[in-house]
Amino acid sequence: MKYNRKKIGNLLLIVFVILISYIVPVQASSRPSSDSKGWTAPTEAKKLKNPIPATKDIIQLGKKIYQLQCATCHGTSGKGDGMAGKFLPKKPANFLLPEFQKQTDGEIFWKITHGRTPMPAFKDILSEEQRWQIVRYLRTLKPKKSK
Repeated sequence: MKYNRKKIGNLLLIVFVILISYIVPVQASSRPSSDSKGWTAPTEAKKLKNPIPATKDIIQLGKKIYQLQCATCHGTSGKGDGMAGKFLPKKPANFLLPEFQKQTDGEIFWKITHGRTPMPAFKDILSEEQRWQIVRYLRTLKPKKSK
């Protein structure tokens, strides 16, 4: 029987993400509560400014990091339709929606940094610079206009 290494790797990743989403405890005391519209960052996070310039190279670096760390759940185009995301108890965010894009860079950075189950906190996985690069890339995601 011949196995496709990529398919096996993807399957293992999906199983890992699902297991982590149920194993990792939510520490409610360290995270602000959500309002009726969803996940909110604290007020001080809203004021954070992205120190990384929005150059073509920075956006490309952010895209590479996104593809490695985020696309499995959020999808390659950012619609929240990634392979592993389909199996999570909470649907991953769609970065193309106006509600997402209305957030400040600081709010997005804070959410990437701190995570919320099933999304991991990336503060110990990615450098501060890499997290800001992802924010720069996410800002480029827009819905395609129908013709």
